[in-house]
Amino acid sequence: MTSATAVPEDTDSPFALSHLDALESEAVHIFREVAGEFERPVILYSGGKDSIVMLHLALKAFAPAPVPFALLHVDTGHNFPEVLHHRDTEVARHGLRLHVASVQEYIDDGRLRERPDGTRNPLQTTPLLEAINGNRFDAVFGGGRRDEEKARAKERVFSLRDEFGGWNPRRQRPELWQLYNGRHAPGEHVRVFPLSNWTELDVWQYIAREDINLPAIYYAHQREVFSRDGMWLSPGHWGGPGEDEPLEKRRVRYRTVGDMSCTGAVDSDADTIEKVITEITASRLTERGATRADDKLSEAAMEDRKREGYF
Repeated sequence: MTSATAVPEDTDSPFALSHLDALESEAVHIFREVAGEFERPVILYSGGKDSIVMLHLALKAFAPAPVPFALLHVDTGHNFPEVLHHRDTEVARHGLRLHVASVQEYIDDGRLRERPDGTRNPLQTTPLLEAINGNRFDAVFGGGRRDEEKARAKERVFSLRDEFGGWNPRRQRPELWQLYNGRHAPGEHVRVFPLSNWTELDVWQYIAREDINLPAIYYAHQREVFSRDGMWLSPGHWGGPGEDEPLEKRRVRYRTVGDMSCTGAVDSDADTIEKVITEITASRLTERGATRADDKLSEAAMEDRKREGYF
């Protein structure tokens, strides 16, 4: 009797995919699966690096035809101006349709109430869900990755949400052999994560390879910041700094961008893609773990918000 032996991978084969090629191929496959399975998909697009990479992949998936999906941004009103400018520039350059759900509008008409701490990230859930329901979006692409946070590590590529937008980890479906089940009842929808298996390092290596343009705040620059809860925050009309929080001019960059009130900068001299990749390679903290105050509210902060309908 002969024993079975593993066949070694032929890494020298001209047909072998590189690591980035394999990730790109998987993401393109996911976009095309959604296009064939759903009626009204939409891409969440904020102008942050993950949504920029996601849009780049969508453009590749359907070229030379246009992307058959609209874009949706939940604008907290406390976004970085550089990021909003990049968002609008890319939308115009590619002739895309952009829906904006404004948290400020919900506060102005009384549907939402401002939080005492000034942060609006937790306030995004209601505008997001009402935009999904109002436009009858049945699949919503997001740039979430499993390496970002432990609650996101539990999520499948196709994540079923109930009629209230809530996430239940027990309803997650198996996804063997890249087979995705998008079936959902009326009123439900599916969140889709094409970058689920990517890491922060993968994203930056892909940005370098594809020469993708990003907002300048992702690279080291001089900026006025102040310290709060161990993070360097940018001043703004959202409520910072306080009287006992002096401004300092430091050389910083942002690893992730969101609401200005809860997104911290990191001290850095990485002003090129190559330097950023070197910096990330040496880091032992995820980008959200290092710079997102909203994830530090409790051990289960992200999971609690996902159950309520947050991305």
